[in-house]
Amino acid sequence: MTSLPLPVSRKLAVEVIDARDLLPKDGHGTSSPYVVVEFDGQRKQTHTVPRDLNPQWNQVFALSQSKPESTLEISVWEDGPNEAFLGGVCFNLTDVPVRDQPDGPLAPQWYKLEGASDDAPVTGDIMVAVWIGTQADESFPESWNSDAPYVSYAYTRSKVYQSPKMWYLRAYVIEAQDLRLASAAPLPPGVPYNVRVKIHLGFQSAMTRRPIAASSSSSSLSWMEDLMFVASEPLSNHEMIVEVEDRSTKEPESLGYAVVPVASVEQRLDERQAVASRWFNLESTATRECGAAPGGGYRGRIHLRLCLEGGYHVLDEAAHVSSDFRPTAKQLWKPAVGVLELGILGARGLIPMKTRGAGGGGAKGSTDAYCVAKYGKKWVRTRTITDSFDPRWNEQYTWQVYDPCTVLTVGVFDNWRMFDAAGNRQDYRIGKVRIRVSTLESNRVYTASYPLLRLLPSGVKKMGEVQLAVRFACAALLPNTCAMYAQPMLPRMHHLRPLGVLQQDVLRVSAIMLVSEWLERSEPPLGQEVVRYMLDVNWHSWSNRRSRANWFRIMGVVSWAFGLARWIDDIRRWRNPTTTVLVHVLYLVLVWYPELVVPTASLYVFLIGAWYSRFRPRAPAGMDVRLSQADMVDADDLDEEFDPVPSTKPAEVVRARYDRLRILAARVQRLLGDLAAQGERVQALISWRDPRATKLFIGACLVVALVFYVVPPKMIAVALGFYFLRHPMFRDPMPPASLNFFRRLPSLSDRML
Repeated sequence: MTSLPLPVSRKLAVEVIDARDLLPKDGHGTSSPYVVVEFDGQRKQTHTVPRDLNPQWNQVFALSQSKPESTLEISVWEDGPNEAFLGGVCFNLTDVPVRDQPDGPLAPQWYKLEGASDDAPVTGDIMVAVWIGTQADESFPESWNSDAPYVSYAYTRSKVYQSPKMWYLRAYVIEAQDLRLASAAPLPPGVPYNVRVKIHLGFQSAMTRRPIAASSSSSSLSWMEDLMFVASEPLSNHEMIVEVEDRSTKEPESLGYAVVPVASVEQRLDERQAVASRWFNLESTATRECGAAPGGGYRGRIHLRLCLEGGYHVLDEAAHVSSDFRPTAKQLWKPAVGVLELGILGARGLIPMKTRGAGGGGAKGSTDAYCVAKYGKKWVRTRTITDSFDPRWNEQYTWQVYDPCTVLTVGVFDNWRMFDAAGNRQDYRIGKVRIRVSTLESNRVYTASYPLLRLLPSGVKKMGEVQLAVRFACAALLPNTCAMYAQPMLPRMHHLRPLGVLQQDVLRVSAIMLVSEWLERSEPPLGQEVVRYMLDVNWHSWSNRRSRANWFRIMGVVSWAFGLARWIDDIRRWRNPTTTVLVHVLYLVLVWYPELVVPTASLYVFLIGAWYSRFRPRAPAGMDVRLSQADMVDADDLDEEFDPVPSTKPAEVVRARYDRLRILAARVQRLLGDLAAQGERVQALISWRDPRATKLFIGACLVVALVFYVVPPKMIAVALGFYFLRHPMFRDPMPPASLNFFRRLPSLSDRML
């Protein structure tokens, strides 16, 4: 399988390994040397090795080439108050070898250090390797690039990250015994105690409802309730705290707690694997608050069934833009169906994200851009190109594809963290692009520029364009890829023991927080603002713009039905007599030979689909401003969309928005009422809510039955079809009797308060 045709970006690579037998400035003692690499006005410096005459640096520099006749200078210096020159080496660019793939790495060599003058004692050797390479070199991602000349190296290099392996932790709360309730008076029979079980797992917390036991004794209370959490590996770092609270008093009182290591919880693959329940002793909360050893103060026991569910897929993305549907347990994974290749070429026309300079009119706008791509568990981050509105990355990455109906997400960000290692400044998001893998033809390279759009409080803004090359390499199309379309997207457990919509949203937020914490501990860190933007954490927040966009999406879906209705109406009105006569003939053929109905309809659908293949998109589509209704949204709607929950706006603004929302909700309410009324009229046909209408309907049904028993069905079909297609001169302009009858049927609207 060949790689993507990325543009070749050649750079001068300098690998500084180590040095030996260096001579300090005074001729004795120790030295703290560092190396300076200078080429074509570019200057790079290694770190300083303190007090070592045989230092090791092991650093690679990638320098841009502009003048072929330039000279490369490598010099060794002694760090200190008075810097001293310890020697250097010069290379002519014409003598530097060119390395192309699949050549192996160039072997470094020892070079004798030379001095600038006779009075400067120079001794020692330096080991370096110099070559002209491309971005395909294995040392290129780890090199110090000339694109980042003044910032921390750790925050500008390219890296590949992996999301943590996450499990759904199911805690089935069964019962508790020997509890010491705060209220000594027993409750009447049939009234349950207000005792709840509260479980904490890190920042996650969930609580049961009241116990289902209705006895007057508090010796045994049962709940029989499931609580779900998200746990990430390594599991040994997490503990689950189970706490029983009595909420019958004004302030909840803790009746005891138990600590369960998550690593001790049993893992299961599917619902067929039985999980044994366990009893856990409850201890006094005073033991935990005082820091005493566990085991002090028996406060009862609780019965739990705990398991780590490996058959679910832990959703950290919205389901409609998910990049992975595999279950947690690797034993349940199916073979990959192909490879997704992404070439991040560059960006152009980026707007300034920050200013540099003393401020005022002399300040200079700049952008330090990098890309982040996410697919499945694998995240990739390109190197940061500093101070460029048209950065060129020319980096390539690959992913295994297990389901073609998944989405690749690519985001572009402006690097702020490299100026603030403490993490007080967050990287600024420029824009992102989503590409659905199923829209890519197999083994075809798509190279295109995608607009980077951001919805800001001032309106939609184009931040620039990102240039991508993408290919879905699939060897066996029919056996593997096409078979995926007949299989469910989510694993088996999601269908056998489905999770509620609200429960999935809560668990997804927890999963996003775990992924954010995990990636922020990497080096260089992938900030929480980057992860949350890539995973679209605020997708389900209320937005008047999104509601309007979804309405137009629905209208776009049903527009084909309206078009078909208009075409049929044109046939009935004889707008084109030739077409109407042909429809009469086709109708006669289908009525007389009903076995041709299905194949004829299938043939027509095939012909329509083949015709529309001429208009299929030539490249994967990016973000659509018109579809999102972002090009015509007003300022008040944008201000409301960016207003957090709870609102920070004045009371009169919130009141005005609430009134507007009530007006919109009233329209939706009326639409729902109209839909309900139509269904209730259908029910009223035989429910005798209107006795006269029901008598007429069942009488008409009897007449229809007798007619169909006596008259051949083909004759009835021909008569009904020709009556429906009759010429307008034989039609009454008033609504037909059947529609009038249906509209007169009663609904339950008259019973509403």
